[in-house]
Amino acid sequence: MIYFDNCATTPLHPEVLDAMLPFLQQEYGNPSSKYYPLAENAKNAVSYAREKIAMLLNCIPEEVVFTSGATESNNMILKGIADPFWGTERQIITSKTEHSSVLDTVHHLRSKGFHIEVMDVDRFGRVSIEKLKELVSSNSRTTLMVSILWGNNELGTLNNIKEIAEFCQNHSISIHSDATQVVGKMKIDLDDLPLQFLSLSSHKLHGPKGIGAAIIKKDKLGIRTPITPLLHGGGQEFGYRSGTLNVPAIVGFGKAAEIANRDLESNIRHLEFLDTYFISKLQQHFSEILHFNSNSSPKLPGILNIRFAGIHNELLIKKIAAHVAISSGSACSSSKPSHVLQSIGCSLDEVRSSIRVSFSKYNNIEEIDTFINLLSS
Repeated sequence: MIYFDNCATTPLHPEVLDAMLPFLQQEYGNPSSKYYPLAENAKNAVSYAREKIAMLLNCIPEEVVFTSGATESNNMILKGIADPFWGTERQIITSKTEHSSVLDTVHHLRSKGFHIEVMDVDRFGRVSIEKLKELVSSNSRTTLMVSILWGNNELGTLNNIKEIAEFCQNHSISIHSDATQVVGKMKIDLDDLPLQFLSLSSHKLHGPKGIGAAIIKKDKLGIRTPITPLLHGGGQEFGYRSGTLNVPAIVGFGKAAEIANRDLESNIRHLEFLDTYFISKLQQHFSEILHFNSNSSPKLPGILNIRFAGIHNELLIKKIAAHVAISSGSACSSSKPSHVLQSIGCSLDEVRSSIRVSFSKYNNIEEIDTFINLLSS
């Protein structure tokens, strides 16, 4: 099986599995317990993983809050910021190409009295900073927060998060970004960004599923922005997320982050090489029916969204499914036509002829050649 659906999930790195195994077997302690070695070993393992994730993002370890994944992180951050302001008609701004866990959350917040603005995007899926400034300045409502996807999971398009975050900082607006697809594909320096909140998932960088993080930044005085937790109880994760920690998954996440940091430059070069090779092969064989839904820089390497005129995507995906794994869009919204592609102006027919191909460090040009031959046949 050739796996070209790495935006949906990635294969577990062998080093990650090796790191997790002791904590699935003999090291079964609860890190919230005290004094005895099993508990201390678990606590130390969690701290070590937190440090490795912080190193990947260039933040401090205490800003890393473990969750079950980016969907929970998005919900926790958006609902947690909004909770003290229910019924106040504060404005929340996001975009049409966000992940469903952001869009569905802000629609829920609309029912609680918030004014929701969902920004249009350009032909390549990017938000306009000028439009954002206009929404903030022209509306009589106070803007509570802005949530903008950093790198799009269907197009690979990158938003200018630094410019957006700096604008929000200058206007005392909470700023959040879902960076799930970005982590491991480009260098991230949170020390250089005025982002307050970030979401990510382990399984998008060759770590285990069911574990992720919400990054909740501290200010210059070392104080975090207070948010209301989704889960109340034992007060784990600095009071933001109660519940016994999933130590094996956290250890795996930490190891995946360590590897991603170690191999970042070579991984980026490899993904860029695969992109270039794949595009050249597509143009060589299918130029008459080939269209790129978004191939405009800046974008993430390893994510290509293409369409073949007159070819139904689901039929194509099913026909080659025994040999190659690709998708028609987000795994979290796979039963619906892509709202992302519709947002950039694609018709329903164009959406239904589009596929997403996403690479990882484990893919190679021989697999691309096989895929091209399958498409040709």
